[in-house]
This record gives sequence, structure tokens and C-alpha cells, in this order.
Amino acid sequence: MSSKKKSVSARDEKLAAARKQQQASERRRSALIAGAAGLAIVIIAAAVTWAILGERDERQAAGDLSGVKTFDYKGGNHVDGKIDYKESPPVGGEHNAVWLNCGTYDEPVPNEHAVHALEHGAVWITYDPELPEADVKKLDDALPDTYTVLSPYEGKMPSKIVLSAWDHQLSVDSADDPRIKGFIKEYRQGEQTPEPGAACTGGVTPETSLVK
Repeated sequence: MSSKKKSVSARDEKLAAARKQQQASERRRSALIAGAAGLAIVIIAAAVTWAILGERDERQAAGDLSGVKTFDYKGGNHVDGKIDYKESPPVGGEHNAVWLNCGTYDEPVPNEHAVHALEHGAVWITYDPELPEADVKKLDDALPDTYTVLSPYEGKMPSKIVLSAWDHQLSVDSADDPRIKGFIKEYRQGEQTPEPGAACTGGVTPETSLVK
């Protein structure tokens, strides 16, 4: 065989080897890409499943809110003086032009100002004055930093503890009831709020009864 033919044959062998190496490299790269894509799908699926399960567990922890009673009051109607409310505690309707500052109170607060706080999206938790101090503390510990009012109630209530938001009310008998946190989460600045984002400070405060 001539030296020229030997040179051509050697070159062809090198090209063939290079093509094989390139093809093997491409197969490895494709396998890596496929593996990464599969792993990404698994991670996304796991995250979605975790979110769904977490949401389900959160709903279960919040309790069943089917016992919430609903009403139909229009906001914005300001009047002076004492108001005779149909519900006790009230959940909406006419109210004083000045809202109650949100916070925890150790004495009853004026209904007329508290209802205005409900109009601003607050949740008002009222309890029987005879409720044990330990239970009152549990209620207080369950409250977010703002848009909630906690106070004893001197009028007749349907249960030991009543949670009120504008047009919504829930009665419970225990400070350990999981629906308390569920109600607060659902209705504090909720969709039912006539004036969402309106202030929960800068109103009126019965100074002698404000705890925090």
C-alpha cells in the first residue's frame, strides 16, 4: 500500500474515532439533560403536593367555619348616641363616626365604636366576664398584632366567647377551639370589610380599660 493510501486511511480512522467520541458525548449530555428535567419534574410535583397537603392541614387546624352566621348590613351609616342593636354583640349597622382603637381591653367597650372598627376590617372577640383568666390569656395570645379587638362583654351573648366581623359571627365555648384562629384568618380585613385598609388606630380608646 502506498504511503498516500496509508495516510488517507489513518485520517479516516481518526475522523471516525472523533465522530464516535462526539456521539458518545452527545448521548451523555442528552442523558444528563433528561435526568435533570426528570428531577425538576419530581421536585415540582413534590412541592405542589406539599403545598396542597399543607393547605389541607391548615384548613383542618383552623376548624370548620360552617357555623359562622351571616348578616346583611350596609356600611357608612354614622349616628350619635346609644344604639339598640339587634345582635348581641353587634355585627354591623349604624355606628359612631369615631372607631374604636384596636387592642386588648379588660373592661367592656362601647358597641357603637366597636362596630365602626368592624367596618374597618377588625375582628372583635368578646367573652363572658366570668371567663377564667387563663382562657382570656389564650384568646389574647391568639391575636395578630393589629385589626383585632378583645374585650369582655356585659350584655347577653349566645356563648362564652363570640367572634364578630362585619356581617359575620361565630359562637364558641372554649378558648382552645381551633375555629378561633380560623375565623380571625378568614375575616380579619376579609372580603366582607366595607372599608378595607381603613385605620385601626387614631380613633377612640377607653384609656382605663386598654391593656395593650
